[in-house]
Amino acid sequence: MSLMHVLILGVIEGLTEFIPVSSTAQLLVGQSLLKIAPSESMTAFLVIIQLGPILALVVYFFEDFWAITKETLANLGGVREFATLPPNARMGWYIVIGTIPALVIGYFLRNVVEALFQRPLFEAAMRMLAAAALMTAAELFSRRSRNLSVLGRLDALIIGCFQVLAVFPGASRSGSTISGAMLRNFDRPTAARFSFFLSAPIMVAAGGYETYKVLKMPGLGHLIPAFALGFVVAGIVGWLSIKWLLAYLNKHSLYVFSAYCTIAAVICLAFTFLH
Repeated sequence: MSLMHVLILGVIEGLTEFIPVSSTAQLLVGQSLLKIAPSESMTAFLVIIQLGPILALVVYFFEDFWAITKETLANLGGVREFATLPPNARMGWYIVIGTIPALVIGYFLRNVVEALFQRPLFEAAMRMLAAAALMTAAELFSRRSRNLSVLGRLDALIIGCFQVLAVFPGASRSGSTISGAMLRNFDRPTAARFSFFLSAPIMVAAGGYETYKVLKMPGLGHLIPAFALGFVVAGIVGWLSIKWLLAYLNKHSLYVFSAYCTIAAVICLAFTFLH
């Protein structure tokens, strides 16, 4: 893998991890176009560079995450009087409630998910088409009349169920959860913000687990410079993509991402059946 390959894949990962177009699918397409054959070292590289955007997410929302964590822990004894908890403490519990479905379903379906990687481009195409349909439905049927101040436990649970879709290869975590929040009639900026809050625990847990498996692989020491560069590039681009998406959704719809997913899915299907 050349320096140019490292830079390109790092940019793709950082750019698409949070923008609702599926980073997994885009990386698969990128590897195909760059003619990079699947290998153990490539798998390890993709796992490591994903940590860059995860760190970017934590850094970008650090003040929010710190306040949420601190107030949630400080008010554990008052959880039975949920309505009287401070807003950040309630948000902490909303994140917990919204995280449970993906953790449980992801655990029980882990073998099914691994099996889907036998035809990665085809499965990625199916997930992107589903994401496109979901984002279109969110735009068509959402009243977008609610904001973060009226988020409730049922909202968190339902939006968390949409995050389950991201367990499957090629699905967009942000696309699924933003659409789920919009279908609960939250406005786009609120949907995006809660989507980022909700994604943090799952991304940190999954990233830590995958990194643990990578560290057990022998003979990867010579790839540390490539890992480090890809990690930094993906992290910087990931931070910028978070900032851009939040600003974009203040004034624009999800239709452009829906259209992109549809076009990319058609290309993936064509590539699958013609090769």
